[in-house]
Amino acid sequence: MTRTRRIGAALAAAVMAVTAAACGQGGGGGEGPLIAIVSKGFQHQFWQAVKQGAEQEAAAKGARITFVGPATEADVEEQVDLLTNELAKSPQALGFAALDSRAAEPLLRQSEAQGIPVIAFDSGVDSDVPETTVATDNRAAAAEAAKHLAELVGGEGTVALVVHDQTSLSGKDRRDGFLEWMRDNAPGITVLPAQYGGGDQLKSANITKSIIQANPDIDGIYAANEGSAIGVIKGVQESGAEDVTIVGFDSGKAQIDAITNGVMAGAVTQDPVDMGRQLVAAALKAINGESLPPRIDTAFYWYDKDNIDDPRIQAALYQ
Repeated sequence: MTRTRRIGAALAAAVMAVTAAACGQGGGGGEGPLIAIVSKGFQHQFWQAVKQGAEQEAAAKGARITFVGPATEADVEEQVDLLTNELAKSPQALGFAALDSRAAEPLLRQSEAQGIPVIAFDSGVDSDVPETTVATDNRAAAAEAAKHLAELVGGEGTVALVVHDQTSLSGKDRRDGFLEWMRDNAPGITVLPAQYGGGDQLKSANITKSIIQANPDIDGIYAANEGSAIGVIKGVQESGAEDVTIVGFDSGKAQIDAITNGVMAGAVTQDPVDMGRQLVAAALKAINGESLPPRIDTAFYWYDKDNIDDPRIQAALYQ
Protein backbone atom coordinates (compact mmCIF):
# COMPACT_ATOMS: atom_id res chain seq x y z
CA MET A 1 0.00 0.00 0.00
CA THR A 2 1.38 3.41 -0.97
CA ARG A 3 1.89 5.65 2.00
CA THR A 4 1.82 9.44 2.24
CA ARG A 5 5.07 10.74 3.60
CA ARG A 6 4.79 13.11 6.54
CA ILE A 7 8.11 14.39 7.85
CA GLY A 8 7.78 15.85 11.36
CA ALA A 9 9.72 19.03 11.95
CA ALA A 10 10.58 17.84 15.43
CA LEU A 11 12.48 14.83 14.09
CA ALA A 12 15.74 16.69 13.57
CA ALA A 13 15.88 17.55 17.27
CA ALA A 14 15.68 13.86 18.12
CA VAL A 15 18.74 12.87 16.12
CA MET A 16 21.51 11.38 18.25
CA ALA A 17 25.14 11.21 17.23
CA VAL A 18 26.38 7.85 16.03
CA THR A 19 29.04 6.54 18.42
CA ALA A 20 32.57 6.05 17.21
CA ALA A 21 32.23 2.29 17.57
CA ALA A 22 29.30 2.07 15.18
CA CYS A 23 30.22 1.53 11.57
CA GLY A 24 28.42 2.14 8.32
CA GLN A 25 28.84 2.94 4.68
CA GLY A 26 26.74 3.90 1.73
CA GLY A 27 26.42 1.77 -1.36
CA GLY A 28 24.65 1.65 -4.70
CA GLY A 29 24.78 4.50 -7.11
CA GLY A 30 23.16 7.47 -8.76
CA GLU A 31 20.31 9.49 -7.37
CA GLY A 32 17.95 6.57 -6.91
CA PRO A 33 15.86 5.88 -3.83
CA LEU A 34 17.70 5.77 -0.51
CA ILE A 35 17.31 2.63 1.62
CA ALA A 36 18.64 2.92 5.17
CA ILE A 37 19.69 -0.43 6.65
CA VAL A 38 20.24 -0.88 10.38
CA SER A 39 21.73 -4.27 11.21
CA LYS A 40 22.32 -6.01 14.53
CA GLY A 41 26.07 -5.56 14.28
CA PHE A 42 28.89 -4.74 11.96
CA GLN A 43 31.94 -6.68 13.11
CA HIS A 44 30.90 -10.24 12.25
CA GLN A 45 31.51 -11.50 8.73
CA PHE A 46 27.83 -12.42 8.48
CA TRP A 47 26.80 -8.75 8.48
CA GLN A 48 29.51 -7.85 5.99
CA ALA A 49 28.08 -10.52 3.67
CA VAL A 50 24.54 -9.12 4.09
CA LYS A 51 25.94 -5.68 3.27
CA GLN A 52 27.66 -7.07 0.17
CA GLY A 53 24.39 -8.54 -1.12
CA ALA A 54 22.50 -5.32 -0.39
CA GLU A 55 25.09 -3.26 -2.25
CA GLN A 56 24.99 -5.60 -5.23
CA GLU A 57 21.21 -5.38 -5.54
CA ALA A 58 21.21 -1.61 -5.00
CA ALA A 59 23.83 -1.13 -7.73
CA ALA A 60 21.87 -3.34 -10.12
CA LYS A 61 18.62 -1.45 -9.49
CA GLY A 62 20.03 2.08 -9.30
CA ALA A 63 19.25 2.51 -5.61
CA ARG A 64 21.38 3.85 -2.77
CA ILE A 65 21.88 2.30 0.65
CA THR A 66 23.39 3.12 3.99
CA PHE A 67 24.37 0.21 6.22
CA VAL A 68 25.07 0.69 9.93
CA GLY A 69 25.15 -1.45 13.05
CA PRO A 70 26.24 -1.22 16.69
CA ALA A 71 29.67 -2.29 17.88
CA THR A 72 28.33 -5.49 19.42
CA GLU A 73 25.08 -7.42 19.29
CA ALA A 74 24.44 -6.57 22.93
CA ASP A 75 24.20 -2.80 22.29
CA VAL A 76 20.43 -2.36 22.12
CA GLU A 77 20.57 1.30 23.15
CA GLU A 78 23.19 2.07 20.52
CA GLN A 79 21.09 0.39 17.84
CA VAL A 80 18.11 2.56 18.81
CA ASP A 81 20.36 5.62 18.49
CA LEU A 82 21.46 4.48 15.04
CA LEU A 83 17.87 3.91 13.99
CA THR A 84 16.99 7.42 15.12
CA ASN A 85 19.86 8.82 13.09
CA GLU A 86 18.92 6.91 9.94
CA LEU A 87 15.29 8.02 10.13
CA ALA A 88 16.50 11.62 10.28
CA LYS A 89 17.89 11.14 6.76
CA SER A 90 14.31 10.62 5.50
CA PRO A 91 15.08 7.49 3.47
CA GLN A 92 12.52 6.08 1.05
CA ALA A 93 12.62 2.72 2.92
CA LEU A 94 14.15 1.23 6.05
CA GLY A 95 15.69 -2.22 6.54
CA PHE A 96 15.87 -3.22 10.20
CA ALA A 97 17.26 -6.25 12.06
CA ALA A 98 16.16 -5.81 15.67
CA LEU A 99 18.36 -6.64 18.62
CA ASP A 100 15.36 -6.19 20.89
CA SER A 101 12.13 -6.91 19.09
CA ARG A 102 10.17 -4.40 21.20
CA ALA A 103 12.63 -1.65 22.08
CA ALA A 104 12.40 0.06 18.68
CA GLU A 105 8.59 0.03 18.43
CA PRO A 106 8.17 3.83 18.99
CA LEU A 107 10.66 4.56 16.20
CA LEU A 108 8.99 2.07 13.89
CA ARG A 109 5.69 3.86 14.51
CA GLN A 110 7.49 7.09 13.69
CA SER A 111 8.69 5.56 10.42
CA GLU A 112 5.13 4.52 9.64
CA ALA A 113 3.89 8.06 10.31
CA GLN A 114 6.56 9.42 7.96
CA GLY A 115 5.43 7.04 5.22
CA ILE A 116 8.73 5.14 5.26
CA PRO A 117 8.07 1.43 4.63
CA VAL A 118 9.99 -0.92 6.94
CA ILE A 119 11.45 -4.25 5.85
CA ALA A 120 12.51 -6.45 8.76
CA PHE A 121 15.43 -8.80 8.10
CA ASP A 122 17.34 -11.56 9.87
CA SER A 123 15.25 -11.10 13.02
CA GLY A 124 11.58 -10.41 12.90
CA VAL A 125 10.19 -7.41 14.75
CA ASP A 126 7.46 -7.74 17.36
CA SER A 127 5.34 -5.16 15.55
CA ASP A 128 2.83 -4.93 12.73
CA VAL A 129 4.76 -2.06 11.10
CA PRO A 130 7.12 -4.05 8.80
CA GLU A 131 5.81 -4.75 5.33
CA THR A 132 7.56 -8.14 5.35
CA THR A 133 10.37 -10.03 7.06
CA VAL A 134 13.32 -11.33 5.04
CA ALA A 135 14.85 -14.08 7.16
CA THR A 136 15.96 -17.65 7.55
CA ASP A 137 13.48 -20.02 9.19
CA ASN A 138 15.56 -19.99 12.36
CA ARG A 139 13.48 -22.56 14.21
CA ALA A 140 13.85 -25.07 11.39
CA ALA A 141 17.55 -24.33 11.04
CA ALA A 142 18.12 -24.77 14.78
CA ALA A 143 16.21 -28.05 14.66
CA GLU A 144 18.57 -29.20 11.91
CA ALA A 145 21.53 -28.41 14.16
CA ALA A 146 19.88 -30.32 17.02
CA LYS A 147 19.28 -33.35 14.83
CA HIS A 148 22.91 -33.52 13.76
CA LEU A 149 24.23 -33.00 17.29
CA ALA A 150 21.96 -35.77 18.59
CA GLU A 151 23.27 -38.13 15.92
CA LEU A 152 26.87 -37.17 16.61
CA VAL A 153 26.62 -37.92 20.36
CA GLY A 154 24.80 -41.19 19.76
CA GLY A 155 21.40 -40.10 21.02
CA GLU A 156 22.38 -39.93 24.69
CA GLY A 157 24.37 -37.84 27.14
CA THR A 158 24.38 -34.17 28.08
CA VAL A 159 24.51 -31.17 25.77
CA ALA A 160 24.54 -27.40 26.27
CA LEU A 161 23.70 -24.39 24.15
CA VAL A 162 25.30 -20.94 24.00
CA VAL A 163 22.94 -18.41 22.41
CA HIS A 164 23.64 -14.86 21.29
CA ASP A 165 20.64 -13.27 23.05
CA GLN A 166 17.16 -13.80 24.44
CA THR A 167 15.58 -10.58 23.15
CA SER A 168 15.78 -10.84 19.36
CA LEU A 169 13.45 -13.20 17.55
CA SER A 170 16.40 -14.91 15.88
CA GLY A 171 17.96 -15.61 19.26
CA LYS A 172 14.72 -16.97 20.68
CA ASP A 173 13.95 -19.05 17.58
CA ARG A 174 17.44 -20.54 17.39
CA ARG A 175 17.15 -21.48 21.05
CA ASP A 176 13.59 -22.77 20.94
CA GLY A 177 13.95 -24.68 17.68
CA PHE A 178 16.91 -26.56 19.17
CA LEU A 179 15.19 -27.23 22.49
CA GLU A 180 11.92 -28.37 20.91
CA TRP A 181 13.64 -30.83 18.59
CA MET A 182 15.64 -32.30 21.46
CA ARG A 183 12.56 -32.56 23.66
CA ASP A 184 10.49 -34.29 21.00
CA ASN A 185 13.11 -36.53 19.40
CA ALA A 186 15.98 -37.21 21.79
CA PRO A 187 14.69 -38.58 25.12
CA GLY A 188 18.14 -39.91 25.99
CA ILE A 189 19.77 -36.48 25.88
CA THR A 190 19.78 -34.05 28.82
CA VAL A 191 19.88 -30.43 27.66
CA LEU A 192 21.33 -27.91 30.10
CA PRO A 193 19.68 -24.46 30.46
CA ALA A 194 20.60 -22.03 27.66
CA GLN A 195 23.43 -19.61 28.37
CA TYR A 196 23.68 -16.19 26.69
CA GLY A 197 26.94 -14.66 25.50
CA GLY A 198 25.68 -11.67 23.52
CA GLY A 199 27.40 -13.02 20.41
CA ASP A 200 30.66 -11.91 22.02
CA GLN A 201 33.55 -14.31 21.45
CA LEU A 202 35.29 -13.75 24.80
CA LYS A 203 32.12 -13.92 26.84
CA SER A 204 30.98 -17.04 25.00
CA ALA A 205 34.38 -18.66 25.56
CA ASN A 206 34.19 -17.94 29.29
CA ILE A 207 30.64 -19.31 29.45
CA THR A 208 31.81 -22.46 27.68
CA LYS A 209 34.67 -22.97 30.13
CA SER A 210 32.24 -22.57 33.04
CA ILE A 211 29.85 -25.10 31.49
CA ILE A 212 32.64 -27.65 31.05
CA GLN A 213 33.98 -27.07 34.56
CA ALA A 214 30.52 -27.65 36.05
CA ASN A 215 29.76 -30.57 33.73
CA PRO A 216 33.04 -32.40 33.03
CA ASP A 217 31.21 -35.26 31.29
CA ILE A 218 29.38 -33.00 28.82
CA ASP A 219 29.09 -34.51 25.35
CA GLY A 220 28.18 -31.64 23.04
CA ILE A 221 27.61 -27.89 22.73
CA TYR A 222 25.49 -25.98 20.23
CA ALA A 223 26.44 -22.36 19.43
CA ALA A 224 23.65 -20.24 17.95
CA ASN A 225 25.54 -17.65 15.88
CA GLU A 226 28.97 -16.83 14.47
CA GLY A 227 30.35 -15.01 17.52
CA SER A 228 28.97 -17.64 19.88
CA ALA A 229 30.51 -20.43 17.80
CA ILE A 230 33.97 -18.87 17.75
CA GLY A 231 33.74 -18.40 21.51
CA VAL A 232 32.62 -21.99 22.11
CA ILE A 233 35.49 -23.29 19.99
CA LYS A 234 37.97 -21.25 22.04
CA GLY A 235 36.37 -22.27 25.32
CA VAL A 236 36.53 -25.96 24.45
CA GLN A 237 40.14 -25.70 23.30
CA GLU A 238 41.22 -23.74 26.37
CA SER A 239 39.51 -26.32 28.60
CA GLY A 240 41.35 -29.16 26.91
CA ALA A 241 38.00 -30.89 26.28
CA GLU A 242 38.79 -32.31 22.85
CA ASP A 243 36.04 -34.93 23.13
CA VAL A 244 33.22 -32.36 23.29
CA THR A 245 31.27 -32.28 20.01
CA ILE A 246 30.57 -28.74 18.77
CA VAL A 247 27.93 -27.71 16.24
CA GLY A 248 27.36 -24.12 15.23
CA PHE A 249 25.28 -21.65 13.28
CA ASP A 250 26.42 -19.28 10.51
CA SER A 251 29.73 -19.34 8.69
CA GLY A 252 32.88 -17.21 8.65
CA LYS A 253 36.53 -18.18 8.30
CA ALA A 254 37.00 -19.31 11.90
CA GLN A 255 34.12 -21.79 11.73
CA ILE A 256 35.08 -23.02 8.27
CA ASP A 257 38.65 -23.64 9.46
CA ALA A 258 37.40 -25.38 12.61
CA ILE A 259 35.19 -27.71 10.58
CA THR A 260 37.93 -28.42 8.05
CA ASN A 261 40.36 -29.17 10.89
CA GLY A 262 37.89 -31.37 12.76
CA VAL A 263 37.57 -29.09 15.80
CA MET A 264 33.91 -28.39 15.03
CA ALA A 265 31.65 -31.15 13.71
CA GLY A 266 29.52 -28.92 11.49
CA ALA A 267 27.17 -25.96 11.37
CA VAL A 268 24.05 -24.56 9.79
CA THR A 269 24.73 -21.69 7.42
CA GLN A 270 22.37 -19.05 6.16
CA ASP A 271 22.80 -17.30 2.82
CA PRO A 272 23.55 -13.73 3.95
CA VAL A 273 24.44 -12.37 0.51
CA ASP A 274 21.06 -13.49 -0.78
CA MET A 275 19.43 -12.03 2.33
CA GLY A 276 20.93 -8.64 1.51
CA ARG A 277 19.76 -8.86 -2.10
CA GLN A 278 16.23 -9.85 -1.13
CA LEU A 279 16.10 -7.11 1.51
CA VAL A 280 16.83 -4.41 -1.06
CA ALA A 281 14.52 -5.98 -3.66
CA ALA A 282 11.66 -6.04 -1.13
CA ALA A 283 12.36 -2.45 -0.08
CA LEU A 284 12.18 -1.25 -3.69
CA LYS A 285 8.86 -3.06 -4.17
CA ALA A 286 7.51 -1.41 -1.03
CA ILE A 287 8.66 2.00 -2.26
CA ASN A 288 6.76 1.36 -5.52
CA GLY A 289 3.60 0.43 -3.64
CA GLU A 290 3.76 -3.26 -4.57
CA SER A 291 2.31 -5.82 -2.19
CA LEU A 292 4.67 -8.16 -0.35
CA PRO A 293 4.14 -11.51 1.37
CA PRO A 294 4.31 -11.47 5.18
CA ARG A 295 7.58 -13.39 5.06
CA ILE A 296 10.35 -13.98 2.55
CA ASP A 297 12.31 -17.08 3.58
CA THR A 298 15.98 -17.38 2.76
CA ALA A 299 17.77 -20.70 2.59
CA PHE A 300 19.84 -22.59 5.15
CA TYR A 301 22.15 -25.61 4.81
CA TRP A 302 23.93 -28.02 7.13
CA TYR A 303 27.60 -28.27 6.24
CA ASP A 304 30.48 -30.34 7.57
CA LYS A 305 33.83 -31.61 6.28
CA ASP A 306 32.05 -34.13 4.04
CA ASN A 307 30.00 -31.63 2.02
CA ILE A 308 31.79 -28.33 2.53
CA ASP A 309 33.14 -28.39 -1.04
CA ASP A 310 29.69 -28.90 -2.60
CA PRO A 311 29.07 -25.93 -4.94
CA ARG A 312 25.68 -25.24 -3.34
CA ILE A 313 27.29 -25.05 0.11
CA GLN A 314 30.21 -23.00 -1.11
CA ALA A 315 27.81 -20.43 -2.57
CA ALA A 316 26.26 -19.89 0.87
CA LEU A 317 29.49 -19.72 2.88
CA TYR A 318 31.25 -16.44 3.57
CA GLN A 319 34.80 -15.75 4.66
